[in-house]
Amino acid sequence: MKKILVTGGCGFIGSNYIHQVFEKGRDIHLVNLDKMTYAGNIHNLNGIPDTFHTFVEGDICDADLVKSLFEKYQFDAVVHFAAESHVDRSIEGPAEFIQTNVVGTLNLLEQSRLFYQHSNSDNFRFLHISTDEVYGDIKIGKRSDEKFSYNPSSPYSASKASADHLIKSFARTYKLPAIISNCCNNYGPNQFPEKLIPKLIYNIIKNKPLPIYGRGKNSREWIHVQDHCQALLKIFLKGKIGESYNVGSNKNNQNIDIAKKLITILKSNSIIIGNKVKIKFVKDRPGHDFRYALDCKKIHKELKWKSKINLNEGLADTYRWYLNNMDFFISVSKKLYDKRLGLNKK
Repeated sequence: MKKILVTGGCGFIGSNYIHQVFEKGRDIHLVNLDKMTYAGNIHNLNGIPDTFHTFVEGDICDADLVKSLFEKYQFDAVVHFAAESHVDRSIEGPAEFIQTNVVGTLNLLEQSRLFYQHSNSDNFRFLHISTDEVYGDIKIGKRSDEKFSYNPSSPYSASKASADHLIKSFARTYKLPAIISNCCNNYGPNQFPEKLIPKLIYNIIKNKPLPIYGRGKNSREWIHVQDHCQALLKIFLKGKIGESYNVGSNKNNQNIDIAKKLITILKSNSIIIGNKVKIKFVKDRPGHDFRYALDCKKIHKELKWKSKINLNEGLADTYRWYLNNMDFFISVSKKLYDKRLGLNKK
């Protein structure tokens, strides 16, 4: 039986990944190390049996804890999701992002390196889940491939870029069998409502205005979390050691269009929209990147993966999930997602 350390498995993407691995029915036991910050929710793993999954509450920055887990379980792989990920929060307080995303990643790498060098295992893997934001603003007409220069704009994206560079350095210097995935914006069930799509959905359900930064022209590439996790499974099983793989839909939408799409989708499904549900432009985020856009030819060609879930269908399904799981909003403190952060007030 393979034993895999998953970090941040109670978060949005990590929990969806655990569900997909479980559905595959592989001979695997996952050890889920999660600090349980505001975005971690153990209810995200409802239905996952203890025979398949062991939950450990703890910090990836805790070297002694991570070392003890390696000694106890003799991991065959690490799948690293754990990260502070909200740009507005990184503007509000960057130190925590550096601690978790950089120092925490370094600690995992060090413990993985020491274990790998003494285990003589040829099958060990370290998969690091990163973001398209490390590439920074992408000019219209261009898309960033895996060789594109890093140009992060926010403390969040800078911390993820730093983590990526650490991964690459350990792969080259210590021959650690590591792989990086850089994904575009995710959406889907269980996403914490500080992010754009669940925030819009929550406001529609509650008959509140839909806040859009600036004039809503910022362009993003969106992928359903299930598609992302399918890509991660492919990368984990067939990805080339030392390589990076972009994961995206190759389709961009402006933020204002996402809000309009949601309203149109709901109206077409005869869902009544409250009279206060209108787009409301709010003060823009400091240093807001205008456009992200990934070139995903590499994963298409080498691993035969492409996203499958249509954005309109995915948005409709995601709305229905939140509508049928309103307890999700109740399970987290409203003050953690209802207050605007990152305005860089003096």
